[in-house]
Amino acid sequence: MFILKRQDVEITSVQHPNREQQIPILQYQGQTFRLISVFSSSQEDDAKAFWRDLTDNRGKACVLLEEPERYSVWGKVRLDQLASEAQAGTDGTAPALTQASLLILQAVYVDIEDYLGAKQAGLFQKDISDVFKQWRFPQADSPDGVNHLLTMDPLNAPRLPAWDEHHLNTLLQELHKLGKRYFGNASFTERVLESLQDMGASERKQFMDWLGQSPNSKFWR
Repeated sequence: MFILKRQDVEITSVQHPNREQQIPILQYQGQTFRLISVFSSSQEDDAKAFWRDLTDNRGKACVLLEEPERYSVWGKVRLDQLASEAQAGTDGTAPALTQASLLILQAVYVDIEDYLGAKQAGLFQKDISDVFKQWRFPQADSPDGVNHLLTMDPLNAPRLPAWDEHHLNTLLQELHKLGKRYFGNASFTERVLESLQDMGASERKQFMDWLGQSPNSKFWR
């Protein structure tokens, strides 16, 4: 749809109707957009490829925002649509997507501990904490919170972290970077994805379908 600069748009936030969470909103010429995914400044090609796929191949109304320190993709949405989705319980991210992302996070952590030792696992915990802090993940802003995410049972937890789609995209993107750095290559991905066998078949398919259409599809296979 559009490639925009920061000075072209207004970015605000609205209070989530059901959570203690602010939803970032981009406004451009009377239209409203919700954040889908964020890319670092070095990922210009990935950001543009993802935006073009959404707009050209899937017919979605999206904008690509260029900023000095990052690129971000936003999808068109109405504010009343956000509220109605939240009231219907269909807002944000489906639980299966968050569960699967947590299983992958924990599998990477366990693999680092098993193959590289406790010291490297400790360094990974610090690295992933920095990712959560940099990208402002809800419920991941303290050492206890991060430790809980690394050890909780996401399939039976009474409450999952309130993460949106852009949080999951960022988590999988950064996890792939960290995994390559710790293991020296990307061969860990196939092994880590085996952790999804603990999910139900329909939930696993839902996640894999979503992953296949996400900017991380080329990394996690």
